Amino acid sequence: MKITKICCIGAGYVGGPTMAIIAQKCPHIQVTVVDLNENRIAAWNDKNVEKIPIYEPGLSDIVAEARGRNLFFSTDVDAAIDEAQLIFISVNTPTKTFGKGKGMAADLKYIELCARQIAKVAKDNKIVVEKSTLPVRTAEAIKSILDNTGNGVQFQILSNPEFLAEGTAVTDLLFPDRILIGGDTSVEGQDAIQSLVDVYANWVSEDKILTTNVWSSELSKLTANAFLAQRISSINAMSELCEKTGADVNEVARAIGMDSRIGPKFLKSSVGFGGSCFQKDILNLVYIAKSYGLNEVADYWEQVIIMNDHQKRRFSSKIVQTLYNTVADKKIAFLGWAFKKDTNDTRESAAIYVADDLINEQANIAVFDPKVEADKVLTDLNYLDTRTADKNKEKLTVVPSPYEACANAHAIAVLTEWDEFVTYDWIRIYNSMQKPAFVFDGRNVLNRAEMEKIGFVYQSVGS
Repeated sequence: MKITKICCIGAGYVGGPTMAIIAQKCPHIQVTVVDLNENRIAAWNDKNVEKIPIYEPGLSDIVAEARGRNLFFSTDVDAAIDEAQLIFISVNTPTKTFGKGKGMAADLKYIELCARQIAKVAKDNKIVVEKSTLPVRTAEAIKSILDNTGNGVQFQILSNPEFLAEGTAVTDLLFPDRILIGGDTSVEGQDAIQSLVDVYANWVSEDKILTTNVWSSELSKLTANAFLAQRISSINAMSELCEKTGADVNEVARAIGMDSRIGPKFLKSSVGFGGSCFQKDILNLVYIAKSYGLNEVADYWEQVIIMNDHQKRRFSSKIVQTLYNTVADKKIAFLGWAFKKDTNDTRESAAIYVADDLINEQANIAVFDPKVEADKVLTDLNYLDTRTADKNKEKLTVVPSPYEACANAHAIAVLTEWDEFVTYDWIRIYNSMQKPAFVFDGRNVLNRAEMEKIGFVYQSVGS
């Protein structure tokens, strides 16, 4: 089937950027992104393209080029489904907070709702593509719903997981390491796979487009994220040993990273990983392993999460201990709230949990992040449900300037590795702070020698 119309259900961090790139690279294909969130769609359609709801370097320019030509954002889900030959499902799959699998299994209610809506609306044959990160064999459930509509429409289900790193999503989409497409081994399934291959082949070399069965594709996504998170937790485990022995974790990482069998990526010690994928996907993997009775496998992967949680608690404990075992009524400046640089995504950000720990110790926190809005910061903290929203608002403020955040502060905690932090007037910041002026560099962004020369008491993770 030659694809001329695509619909994507879900205008979030995956659906929005992915469809923007497809539209830019395939001007002959009409791409419609739909979402029930009217405010989000309005933001994607804002005349000022800089106000689109997702910050990714280069994304606004691509949206500006394609929007209104062959890229459209709409809340009319039914119309987009009806017109499309190929439908991406890119909705949230959060970890369950109730019932069987609570705290580990993926909650597939949004996936199921999408499948039922497609089944209700579709009048002709469709290719349905899983873009969300899903448990193994989810495609089987989707197919069961779609094949029992009784209207005679034929559906082919493909798995096409995203391998995007937020902050570099545009580059990752334009120059992917690989495109993975899983489908049925039948003739119809292989035809559907080829239809999607032909879309990506407009800008991706076909030797980088891998085709597998559906189950291998679904599991590959979980496995990739688990391996990456494992590397971070591994180097973070070594960071605590480095601090006790006098080693420098950055030097250790550089030494082992030069081993061609290991490589240098994902070996930067920090306060811990965040984001929407790593923790959720590993917990999902743990749940799948337990459901098959593979308890040793489950325990192995769960330890990656345990280590990550420990690293966040250890960072906040270090702040308290260094500040003479009390931060009550002391001002702590947070530089960064996003879970990583070059994104406004805060999901599972280490900053949320460090702030929660410090507020429990009665600290006053001033937050500055160049891309995260004040409402989002407070929403993140309130979501933990540790204390009342009024209490959070009393103990945490979001300010528009790093200098305002640091003025009269007892300590600074660097929680996101924004490049601009290095360029600040650190002498001015030092002069505005309580003395001694402490810096806790949770992302190893700043230069120790330069900070200590100014007069800061500087501590980083792993040295």
